[in-house]
Amino acid sequence: MRTIFVNRYFHPDQSATSRMVSALAFGLARQGGTVTVLASRTLHDDVGATLAGRETCSGVDVVRLPTSRFGRGSLPGRAADYLSFHLSAFAWLSRNIRRGDVVVVCTDPPLISLACALPIWLRGGRMVNWVMDLFPETAIELGLLRTAPILGRFAAWLRDRSITHSRLTICPTERMADYLVARGLPAKRIRVLHHWSDAAEIHPVAKEDNPLRAAWGYAGKFVVGYSGNFGRAHEFETLIEAATLLKDHPNVRFLMVGGGHKLQSVMEAVRARGLANVEFKPLQPARQLSESLGVPDLHVVSLLPCLEHCIIPSKFYGILAAGKPTLFIGDPRGSVAAVVAAERCGVNIEIGDAETLAETISDLAADPERVAAMGATARAVLEADYAYDRALTTWSALLAEIAEKEPVPAGTIMLEHRPS
Repeated sequence: MRTIFVNRYFHPDQSATSRMVSALAFGLARQGGTVTVLASRTLHDDVGATLAGRETCSGVDVVRLPTSRFGRGSLPGRAADYLSFHLSAFAWLSRNIRRGDVVVVCTDPPLISLACALPIWLRGGRMVNWVMDLFPETAIELGLLRTAPILGRFAAWLRDRSITHSRLTICPTERMADYLVARGLPAKRIRVLHHWSDAAEIHPVAKEDNPLRAAWGYAGKFVVGYSGNFGRAHEFETLIEAATLLKDHPNVRFLMVGGGHKLQSVMEAVRARGLANVEFKPLQPARQLSESLGVPDLHVVSLLPCLEHCIIPSKFYGILAAGKPTLFIGDPRGSVAAVVAAERCGVNIEIGDAETLAETISDLAADPERVAAMGATARAVLEADYAYDRALTTWSALLAEIAEKEPVPAGTIMLEHRPS
């Protein structure tokens, strides 16, 4: 059996989808599996980078396809990059799929399953949709298709057809799976497998032993951190307003690490308000991920409520691995909020409630024992429910089952329930 992953980014890229696909591909290869990855030749944060067209990386055969290089700066340029990857993937699969191959098609670029479905079917492969972000719904909810509603509906219809004719569709949350079933898609073709984090790769680092915390001058401070993509799906106004309310607090600091579409607007808002208590840093190298995530005492995760059925913020699992509490800003009934509330590994705040947010941060800054307890709980939740080793075992068994059996087993939605 050969497993092929299709995703625009792969190791050494450090984007969220790349990290997930890379970890799974490397794990399957370590178990003796034959694994191929189709990716682009660029990095998500460096359009000028040129990676080798083909290489073997930790036992994985990596095929890097030629694409355009307009980057993420504009929607037309991004669309051109998406289309060029679609075309390259279609061409490669049309020539190289072997009967019985299991092809795991991800969602970067959006709707890539549409380009992959026909060649996989014609050449006797078996397609699995791994839906990390749901498109076109994400674009519709963000208003990006406001002037082309018919295009959005047509794209959703095509996506649904690709799901109907695939062997299985993997969703990261129950809410996403429920949404797809409500659209009339067959429940027996949908399974929920939660994202994960590698407990060995990301581990807790004590504040006094963290070189980054010392180098960045946070000794004796309570640090509220945001780390990752400043994307359209995230909300920052509530956090900025809370930072404004706490600008004279002697011990509270805000640390923003990463880049993305909204970074510039967030920086401008901070400058306009003269917030000396907010600092920005670029994403840190992968080898320093534990130290970087270990700098904040409290990590912010945010998601617009309208996107709860479309996206799961994967940074949440890295925060759990780092043994840090989560401050979730968004829908209190959302997927991350539900775990935070049930496990008591953080705090949930609704969007717009900056006063409660500021009060909560101030209270936590004065209660280090509570913060430490929530952090210890976070690490325990990761090890019990969202550990990489467990996810690898589940995925390995699932892919073997798909390879061995012609039909997908009948039944209702198969949920990977968390232990009670």
